[in-house]
Amino acid sequence: MPFQRPYVLLSFAASLDGYIDDASDQRLLLSNDEDFDRVDEVRASCDAILVGATTVRRDNPRLLVRSAERRAARVADDLTESPIKVVLSSSGDLDPEAAFFTAGAVDKVVYCVGDGVGLAKSRLGTVADVVDAGDPLDLELVLDDLYERGVRRLMVEGGGTMHTQFLAAGLADEIHAVIAPFFVGDPTAPRFVNAGAFPHGPSNRMALAETRQIGDVVLLRYELGKSTVR
Repeated sequence: MPFQRPYVLLSFAASLDGYIDDASDQRLLLSNDEDFDRVDEVRASCDAILVGATTVRRDNPRLLVRSAERRAARVADDLTESPIKVVLSSSGDLDPEAAFFTAGAVDKVVYCVGDGVGLAKSRLGTVADVVDAGDPLDLELVLDDLYERGVRRLMVEGGGTMHTQFLAAGLADEIHAVIAPFFVGDPTAPRFVNAGAFPHGPSNRMALAETRQIGDVVLLRYELGKSTVR
């Protein structure tokens, strides 16, 4: 069978010097209410939302559609109120009481690597579907499995390791980058991507599809090439 995958959209907000958080134990708010609503609209248009295990541990996100009107519109289209929630973990060491697992009547899928699969099944088997994603991680396997679950549009919300892996593998179709009007200036803070070999370098520039001012932040939307399966 040919490899099939969803359309993959990467979404992030960063400071003007490229950081997606600071080094404190408190979440850094980089955006504003108007942009949070835009992100909610994008979430509502997707079939699944994916994050890395560090994001689940650090931010404890619910990853649900907030707007009652958007939830109702999804239900009217015979969809769940919010998209499927997906997390990638190398260790399987996740808390089943995290909001990722307890919030929302939607499917939760945990893709694990190698020895982490056993731990994930023992800890999370009653709250999520645990899937072996190969060793090392096989993103094509993950995307193919999501496609089989009916996911045609996937939103990747971080963190930096996830964005790096999708971009380096050439498995991203679109980027939504929101730039905040301040600096973080801490080299120990996380960035949008880590070091890597990316297909889109100086000789293969991405297409800028949209710029939009949203209050005091700016949205830059880039297209990296059309997916063969939408």
